[in-house]
Formats: sequence, C-alpha cells, structure tokens
Amino acid sequence: MPEPIPLKDHESEKRLVNKRLIACAGLVLAISCALIGRMYFLQVTEFDYNSTVSENNRVHVLPIPPERGFIYDRNGVLLADNQPSFNMTITRERAGDTAKVVDTVMGILHLPEEDRAVFAKAMKQARHPFDPSTLLYELSEEQIALLAVNQFRLPGIDVEAQFVRHYPQGDHFAHSVGYVGRINEKEAKQVDATQYRGTQSIGKTGIERFYENELHGKVGFEEVETNAQGRVMRVLRHTDAIAGKSIVLSLDIKLQEAAEEALGDRRGSIIALDPKTGEVLAMVSKPSFDPNLFVTGISSRDYSGLRDSIDKPLFNRALRGLYAPGSTIKPEVAIAGLDSGVISASTRVFDPGYFQLPNVDHKYRNWNHSGDGWVDLNAAIMRSNDTYFYDLASKLGIDRMHDYMAEFGLGQKVSLDMFEESSGLMPSREWKRSTRRQAWFPGETVILGIGQGYMQVTPLQLAQATALIANKGVWNRPHLARTIDGTPPVDEHPIPNLVLRDPRDWDQVNHAMQLVMHDPRGIARAAAQGVQYRIAGKSGTAQVVAIKQGERYNRLKTAERNRDNALFVGFAPAEDPQIVISVMIENGEAGGRVAGPVVRKVMDAWLLDNQGVLKPQYASPSAKPHTTPHV
Repeated sequence: MPEPIPLKDHESEKRLVNKRLIACAGLVLAISCALIGRMYFLQVTEFDYNSTVSENNRVHVLPIPPERGFIYDRNGVLLADNQPSFNMTITRERAGDTAKVVDTVMGILHLPEEDRAVFAKAMKQARHPFDPSTLLYELSEEQIALLAVNQFRLPGIDVEAQFVRHYPQGDHFAHSVGYVGRINEKEAKQVDATQYRGTQSIGKTGIERFYENELHGKVGFEEVETNAQGRVMRVLRHTDAIAGKSIVLSLDIKLQEAAEEALGDRRGSIIALDPKTGEVLAMVSKPSFDPNLFVTGISSRDYSGLRDSIDKPLFNRALRGLYAPGSTIKPEVAIAGLDSGVISASTRVFDPGYFQLPNVDHKYRNWNHSGDGWVDLNAAIMRSNDTYFYDLASKLGIDRMHDYMAEFGLGQKVSLDMFEESSGLMPSREWKRSTRRQAWFPGETVILGIGQGYMQVTPLQLAQATALIANKGVWNRPHLARTIDGTPPVDEHPIPNLVLRDPRDWDQVNHAMQLVMHDPRGIARAAAQGVQYRIAGKSGTAQVVAIKQGERYNRLKTAERNRDNALFVGFAPAEDPQIVISVMIENGEAGGRVAGPVVRKVMDAWLLDNQGVLKPQYASPSAKPHTTPHV
C-alpha cells in the first residue's frame, strides 16, 4: 500500500518568505542609510574640502613672471634689456608620459640627442607639475608651425611668448654687468618659491647677481577656468606683475671701449675710478666672453671651450686676479714711512745697486744694478729705486707695514657691490704662523717694500689704494651702481678715512708721483709726452717666477707666460684728480714702457674732448709746474 503524500505546509512557507523579505528589507535599509550617510558626509561635512578639489580641477592659478629691470650705463646706453621670444614649454601635469612627448618633439623638430638631457634637467627644476618648464627658446617660424600642426600629438606642449634677457653690448661688460642663467636646483631651494613661479632664470654673476632682488620684480597671477583638456576657457581674476627696478651704472661705454682698445689683445685688466665718489668708470678684464651664451643655457661644447681656454676668458681679472703689486705699492709704503716718522722727505739712502741686511750676505738687487747713488724720497719714487724701499721696509718692520697697508684696503674687500671680489693677501706674522707654521723672517719684510713676496692684490685694490692718495685719505668705496630706480646706493658700512699726522705728506707723495711722469729722468716720462694735464703715476714690474741670487732676468730664456707682469697706477689731473686708473698686463714685462701708455690713453679718453683738447672743467690754469729736487 503506497505511503500517503504529505500536504504542503503553506503557513511554514509563508513564515520563511516573510523572514527573507524582512532580511532583504533590512539590508536595503542599511545600504540606503549608508549611502545617505556617505552623501551627508561628502555634501555637508566635507563640503569645503570637496568644493576646493572640484574648483582646482576647473580653476588654475597661473603665474605671470615680472619683466626684469633694465641696466644702463651712466649716459643711458642699454647694457641689459629683455627681448620677446617664442619659446616651447611643457606642463608635466597635462603631458602625462613626458618621455613619450619629448621623443615626439625631438622627432618633429629634428633635435640633437644631447637636448634630451637638457629637457630632463629643465623639467626637473620645475617646482610643481602644473608649472610650465621652458624647453626651447627663440623658436623659428618653421618650428612654431610644426608644433602647431602636430599639437594633437603633443599634450602639455605650448608655444608661449616670453621675455629673454639680452646684452646688446656683447662682451664689453660681461665681467661687470654679469649675466643671468637658468635656475639650478640649489638656487631653487634658496629663492622664494612664490616670487619665482614661472621664472626660468636668475642672476649668476656681476651686477645681475648682486642686485637680483631689485632686478627681479614681483610675480603676478592669473586665475583661469579650464576645460577637461586643460585649455583656458576664461580669465576669472588677474593681478599684474611688478617689473624689476632699473639700474644705472657708473660705467661709461665710451671710456670702456677706449680702455679695451688701449689694452688690445693682451691679457690683463683696467680699472678706472672717480676718486671723489668711488664710482667705477670702466672695468676691463681681457679676454672676455659673450654673456648672451648663458642666458638660455650654454651648450656643453661652448662652455668647455670657455672653461678650458688657457687665456681664461671667464675669469674676472679685475676683481679676482691676484698679483704681486710690484713697485706700484711704493707710494703707499712712502706714506707709511712718512706718517710713522721713520723717514722724512729729505731722508737720503745710498744705493750701490743693492741692499743688505746687517750681518747677512744676501743682496737684494735694485733694478738698476749699477745703483743710483744718494737718493731721497722724491728720487726714490721718480726712479723707482728698489734699494731705498728695501731699506724703508726693513725699518718699518712687518707689523707697521701690515697695519698701514691694511689702511689702504690691501688684504680686504673694498667694493660696495662687487660680490666676486677677492680679498687678496697682506701677510703678517700671525698669517704666516697660522698658515705655514713658520716664523716671519726679516728678508720677507724687505721684499714687501717693493711689492714682492707673499703680498697679493687685485687691480681693484690697487686702484682704490691709489685713489686714497689722490683723495688725501678720504675713503669712497668703489661701486658700480649709480642709481637704483633713481636712488643712489647707500654705504651702510663706510670705511674710516686714513688720517695722517701731517696732511702735507699726501702732497709730498703726489709730487713725487708727478716726477715719475714729468721729470726728464722720470721712469715713465715717455708715457706723458705732449700731455695737456699733469699726471701722478707709478709703474710696477712684478716677477711671476723667482730668480736665483746673482741671476738676471732674460726674457728670451723665459717662457712667455712666466715673464714679468706689467703694472701701472696713476691719477689726473694731479692737482685736482678726476680719474684714477690701475692697469695690469699679464706677462707685459715693463710697467712704465708697456702699461704706462695704456694709462695715458685711458686718461686722454676721459679728460680730452673729441678734438683732443682738454675739457674746460678739467683745466687748471693756476697749477704751478713742479721742478725736480736736487739729488
């Protein structure tokens, strides 16, 4: 008998279905509550944050780089300006795969492989991925057209009109004005990131570097709305950039060109100062270079050529060159002797052609080996007698020598706005003890009297020391900036004047320096032939390599770059000095014969008019001619 079929339990099924429905409803309710809670969190609690994020996806703040301030010479001639240029930029945020974009650009424009590293470096220096980096400057019309045609293949690439620094005078002022270059990683960490947004370059040397803050200006901003592709749809807000301040330098382009012409192709430097103000009228360092090469990034080949040149065109000889001053230092040593009471103007020394310390066999030779006999101070400076100054230095001693030379600015930086300046070296007992762990020897003091030995000076220091004599001890620190936006620079740390016990000592040394140029026996009289004004000058010839005892200098047996340096310092008109000049010619050998005529040419360029006549403001009809004292 078959078993009975159980009847369906509808009540039980109903209860099961209800339980499932309740569970599903609870799950739906829980999910709905979670969604509502999340929506509340996003729309209410996090409203400010999400609103900002949304706005940033749609609105961008673009920097407007300021135009860099112009630089002029004292007559308004442009030395540095800005030229419009169409440049190619890349914005990493929009570019995506930058390596792929760069590959495409290089293929389209047929660029050399070395540019790849340059591009990578430029992009690395961008502070933010949304900041554009300039990859190529001064695009040609053909390059602009190629980029426009292939724009769909180049996300993040734009052609922008930008200002690029330009030096219209080329190499004439490379060592004074300096140049700008691309901001490197170290500089990027040091500058104000906000003020340098969108700026690709910064002052590297010279005035461009020293007055970077004044020349740079203040960045502006533009708030723009963009579409999904990053294209600007409209400008929401605009804040103008503030251009940098313009600077007028004390340099005179005509005098600069005259100085360069006078120096010719020789390696050396010329500094011309106004002793009454400290203004630098000309600054020449030869050979020079074209600063425009550095503005947008110099090629490795060009930089290697400049860096490795045996003539060192990048080296600023006027500010950084360290040279033995030779006999150009004798007027300062004379002031030390007079003011300390070691000598008077009438003190006479017998010169047999050499000097010897007591109980020492070594002979310190005069350049005139036959000797000059009895000489006083006038004759010693006029004839550049070494024996007189050997004797004077020995009597002064190293301590007084050091202290007096320091008063003239030797062994220290003297300028107001030339950061590249070297401090040089004025040796002392302490210096030798600390650097060489040796005692100071009397013979080392002897040769300091003629500017040899450990002493090293820059051409700028020589000019300033000579300016102190011309200015009777009044210090006016050398400076290049005449005005910054119409305001003269202020010396916040003035150097005290050099006050002598007897101010007439200045006139005595001035007179002796005039004899160098105008006395029939003056050592540089040839350089003053036919001059319409009086010059006070002093020549110097400084050894580059030492000569053994008893040997004589033989130029034919000496390598050209081991030959003596030729130096000359002077000021004019001697009665009322308007210009001070120092000249240094590397391996020029004879200061009076080689460097003296250079000084004369530069003085003529400043003091004479276009017809070769002394300018009325420099004439001194009341000046009395000087006569040579009896020796």
